[in-house]
Amino acid sequence: MSRESDFIGALARFAHDPAARGLADDVAVLPMGDRDLVLTHDMIVEGVHYLPDDLPEDVAWKLVAVNLSDLAAKGATPLGVMLGYPLAADAGWDAAFARGLQEACTAFAVPLLGGDTVAVPAGSARQLGLTAIGSVRAGSAPARGGAKAGDTLFVTGMIGAAGLGLAMAQERIEGRPEWLAAYRRPHPRLAEGLALAPHVNAMMDVSDGLLIDAARMAQASGLAVTIDLDAIPLPAGAPTDRAARLAAATAGDDYELLFAAPTRVSMPPDGLAAITAVGRFTAGTGLRLFGRDGPVALPLSLGYEHAP
Repeated sequence: MSRESDFIGALARFAHDPAARGLADDVAVLPMGDRDLVLTHDMIVEGVHYLPDDLPEDVAWKLVAVNLSDLAAKGATPLGVMLGYPLAADAGWDAAFARGLQEACTAFAVPLLGGDTVAVPAGSARQLGLTAIGSVRAGSAPARGGAKAGDTLFVTGMIGAAGLGLAMAQERIEGRPEWLAAYRRPHPRLAEGLALAPHVNAMMDVSDGLLIDAARMAQASGLAVTIDLDAIPLPAGAPTDRAARLAAATAGDDYELLFAAPTRVSMPPDGLAAITAVGRFTAGTGLRLFGRDGPVALPLSLGYEHAP
C-alpha cells in the first residue's frame, strides 16, 4: 500500500454516490437522462510532472491532454474544461501559457468554460489543475474494474516514447524528435476511445506506466494479469533489450489506452492507432511477467506512484 492509496481509501469511505465509482476509476460518471456526464480532474506540478524549464506553451498543452486522456478512456466526447491556475508574478510565463492553452483547446475542439486563479509566492513550484467534462451515452462508459477472466489485455499505439523524451529533455540521452514530442505534447486517444468503448469490458489510460496501470486494472477487477514483455509495442528506434523494455513499461506519460476485451478488437481502417495484445486476465491476484525465455522478475518499481 502507498500513502496515495491509503488517502484515497479514507476518502472512499464517505464517497458513496454511485457517480464516484468508489473512487476506483479516473473519472466520475453522473447520470443525466439519456446521457452521462463524465468528469475528471488532473493536476500537474512543476518538478514532478514537467521540468522547470519546459516551455509554458507545452505545459498548457500537456495539462489539457492528460485530462482529455481520462475522457478518452471512457469513450467520452469532450464538452469543455475548467482551469485552476497559480499567478506567480511572471506575466511572460502567464501569457505564453494562455497561448498554449488556446492552441490545445483549438486542436482538441474543446472550449474553456471557466475556472479559478490564485496568487502564489514568487519562485514557488507551479501546481496547475484542470477539470475536463465529457458526455457519453447513458451507461456506456467502461469502468477500470470490468475485466473478466479470459479477457485479453490490449494497448493502443506505442509505449515508452515519452520516457525516452523525458530523458532527452534532461540531456541524459540523444534521440528522436518524436520522442521529445511525446513527452512534451501527448495526444489523447479520443477517437480510439469512442471506437473502442462499446467493445471493451474495462478501459483506462496509461499515465503512470503500463505495468502499474495494468496491475491497477487487474486489482479493480478482482483478477490476476499476465503480461508478455516482448509483446509490448515500442516506438521506432527505441532499444529493445530486456532492460529497455522494462524501462518503457514503467516510465509512464504514454497516454495510450489500456483495455480488456474478450477477443481481438479490430479498429476501423481510418487512421486510428494500432492495437496490440500484451497480456491476459485470469482468476487470482497480482501481476506476472514473462518473455520469450520464460518468467521475468518484476522490477522494484512498476511505475510512478505519487506518494509511495
